[in-house]
Amino acid sequence: MSDISSITLAVTGMSCASCVGRVQRALAAEPGVTLAEVNLATETARVTGTVPPARLAAVLSEAGYPARDAVVDLAIADMTCASCVGRVERALLAVPGVTAASVNLATETAQVRFIEGVATSADLIAASTTAGYPATINGGAGSGDATTDRAARKDAEAQDLQRRMTIAAVLTLPVFVTEMGGHVFPAMHHVITNNIGMQTAWIIQFVLTTLVLAWPGRSFYSKGVPALLRGAPDMNSLVALGTAAAWSYSTVATFAPTLLPPEGRAVYFEAAAVIVVLILLGRTLEARAKGRTGAAITRLIGLRPKTAQVERNGQVVSVDVADVAVGDLVHVRPGERLAVDGEVTSGASWVDESMISGEPAPVDKQAGATVTGGTVNGTGALVYRATHVGADTVLARIVRMVEDAQSARLPIQALVDRITLWFVPAVIALAGLTIGVWMIWGPAPTLAHALIAGVSVLIVACPCAMGLATPTSIMVGTGRAAELGVLFRRGDALQALQGVQVVALDKTGTLTAGRPELTDVVMADGFIQGEVLALVAAAESASEHPIASAIVRAAQAQELVIPEVLAFQSITGLGISATVAGRKVLVGADRLMIRECVDMTAAPSATALANRGRSPLYVAIDGQLAALFGVDDPVKPGTAVAIATLHDMGLQVAMITGDNAATARAIGAVLSIDDIVAEVMPEGKVAALDRLRSTYGAIAFVGDGINDAPALASADVGIAIGTGTDVAIETADVVLMSGDLRAVVDALSVSRATMRNIRQNLFWAFGYNVALIPVAAGLLYPLNGTLLSPALAAGAMALSSVFVLTNALRLRRVPSAAPVIATPATPQPRPVTATA
Repeated sequence: MSDISSITLAVTGMSCASCVGRVQRALAAEPGVTLAEVNLATETARVTGTVPPARLAAVLSEAGYPARDAVVDLAIADMTCASCVGRVERALLAVPGVTAASVNLATETAQVRFIEGVATSADLIAASTTAGYPATINGGAGSGDATTDRAARKDAEAQDLQRRMTIAAVLTLPVFVTEMGGHVFPAMHHVITNNIGMQTAWIIQFVLTTLVLAWPGRSFYSKGVPALLRGAPDMNSLVALGTAAAWSYSTVATFAPTLLPPEGRAVYFEAAAVIVVLILLGRTLEARAKGRTGAAITRLIGLRPKTAQVERNGQVVSVDVADVAVGDLVHVRPGERLAVDGEVTSGASWVDESMISGEPAPVDKQAGATVTGGTVNGTGALVYRATHVGADTVLARIVRMVEDAQSARLPIQALVDRITLWFVPAVIALAGLTIGVWMIWGPAPTLAHALIAGVSVLIVACPCAMGLATPTSIMVGTGRAAELGVLFRRGDALQALQGVQVVALDKTGTLTAGRPELTDVVMADGFIQGEVLALVAAAESASEHPIASAIVRAAQAQELVIPEVLAFQSITGLGISATVAGRKVLVGADRLMIRECVDMTAAPSATALANRGRSPLYVAIDGQLAALFGVDDPVKPGTAVAIATLHDMGLQVAMITGDNAATARAIGAVLSIDDIVAEVMPEGKVAALDRLRSTYGAIAFVGDGINDAPALASADVGIAIGTGTDVAIETADVVLMSGDLRAVVDALSVSRATMRNIRQNLFWAFGYNVALIPVAAGLLYPLNGTLLSPALAAGAMALSSVFVLTNALRLRRVPSAAPVIATPATPQPRPVTATA
């Protein structure tokens, strides 16, 4: 940017005058900035100079005060091939203030990130439209409106293409029969010559072909010619050039034959007409296939009911689900789908939550239970209070994750982008070179041969298949993953996951059910079991850890009176500290006792408990060791099968846990885990991942708790159990909606199948062009007289796109791991074994 300009940036993170000073100094120090004025009240920075906005945003980010940016999703029309994608991206990136733009041919969308105050959505729409690709704002994220609209648009597009193709075929059939029939059957040629004459036959072909080009084929010219004049030719330009060349040559041969040498007086009307028919056929099939690639999201959206029964002014009325507000009381009758997320206030029923959890067993719902929109009520009636509506519901979040993943650009796409940047101009140049070579060295009639070869090159080389190869596979693959309960929060995780060499697993809530039970209590001398258990239960009642819940349930089962907690502290990775009824209670690993200087010389041995796979917890009261608790968290039913399958897939499996080493080894031996890291703090999990990565290679980590968040972020691919905490889910790259580890196998299977499918598509797309462009140019003619007909070139080009789409649709049949084994909805506490 050479001209001096003034822009205003929205700055985040400023809280005081010193922040203003830092921002101002950082901006003023950037070469090219002549004036920087920062305003704390409006949280803006006005900068004058010659520095591009993207650089100013980088300066602010380096200073610790990032410029506020925004993301907008645009629906882009008229894109037909990979070169269109590149032109739209370049047009959007050229808008001042745009920092990133990703355009997807399969979804016909663009996701653009820009600096607020520098660019606007209107600027982006104008830039795309000026480039020849009209844009509009897409539907709300997560609502599914954009996907629904796209499916409806594709259906309407397919119907319009079908109608145009039918018209073109009806008009082309007489042209094709008249011309090609005379070549194949000499008797037909004589019949035509003797009855209407070849000149009349050519005039009829001229009229019908002109109608084909001007009516059903008009869009090739209305879109392709302006693109050609802008110096940005696309697929439509290639078709327009090819058909126009064939039609023009034939028109001259029909009405001004003396302008051509006698041996070159032939017509190619049928080639121009058949090209239009075949390309319209290919686009019809393509539009229908594109509509099916978004079927997974369409099915997800279909789970959302359109209306809800809501209490309004003492009456239960039917309202549109979009009008349900947080706090509304929603009534659900037997067999109905729940409209939004909420909390049951009255009634009792069993609810089928398989759409979310993958568990086939319905879940008992009573007052106080949470319910999810889109799930199916059983035979009872429920009344629940809406807690999340609209785009905040679980179903909307799932749709949003799938939409984001489907719109993602994988690293492998960069190869396509580099090639297609100049592909169409290169094809036009190659077609011109082909015509020139034939005109100089070709046999008679040279002009006719040159025309056939040049038109064939233009038609056969359309890069539609290249542009569709990656995004269609991503769409179908991520959609199939969603059906299996696997959500890719980041699209590039789809590519990264297929390259992992080791899968590391957290233990509690991941390998195990996450609903432990207190099974053993070993008392120290001088303490009473009931009193100690009541104190520990009181301390643990302030914790959300599954083991805490197990201890509280055990105390409640014995009908103990649980006193009030006066103070509570969670000690990450070690345990808890609390003050209960005036006594200091410590509960945790032996490491916590040692850190707090508790005398462990007479401590009961935890070895026997750990060898049975039970987690030992020490209890100290007022600085004295009081008891050893044994907690058993059963391994999930599908875990052993999942780990065996991971081994069959050639992967190493590791377990990383903060639990006791002996307990971890016992569980690891049962499950045949290759590498066990135990007794680690949350930050130690990151170090363990680094060691595993250096030993085995790329690593995926599977976890569910808050303490797993650092490891999820550090792994090459973080996989969160969807039944876990929001922190873990937000940190992860992939979310498993069920707690069953066989979903990890599904995630890997989909990732591997999708990347294999993409490589197949790219091999076909590039191989097709590499093989057929030379044939179209006439390379085989000197050897065996083969010259590719423009009509056959059009058919091959159309089939290449259909092949890529059909191949991508095969991903809808990626098999799932073994069916999930249902677990009891409400496990009962196990009896506690007390030992003095």
